[in-house]
Amino acid sequence: ITNPTDKEVKLSSVVTSCMCTVAYIESVGRKSGPFGMPGHGGPVAKANEMIKAGESRDIRVVYDPNAHGPAGVGPVDRFIDLTEADGGVTRLEIKAMVTP
Repeated sequence: ITNPTDKEVKLSSVVTSCMCTVAYIESVGRKSGPFGMPGHGGPVAKANEMIKAGESRDIRVVYDPNAHGPAGVGPVDRFIDLTEADGGVTRLEIKAMVTP
């Protein structure tokens, strides 16, 4: 993700749509997370990531099909919501076909 504005943006939280999915914020020499689904035992932490104007961060997403047992195969559609301190939300979507 890249901050296209001329102001600093504070990324306050990162949450995923399922406990089988976690996300990390990465930049050169830094990694924060894991961030997961709230309320289901997944790792949930505040992001508190400041992104200056024009700066970028990588969002690495990890899907664990074993979290669903034998039902963890087939089409997968997961979401990662990046919420800014001012309430703005950017939604990332991951689609895949998981085969055994």
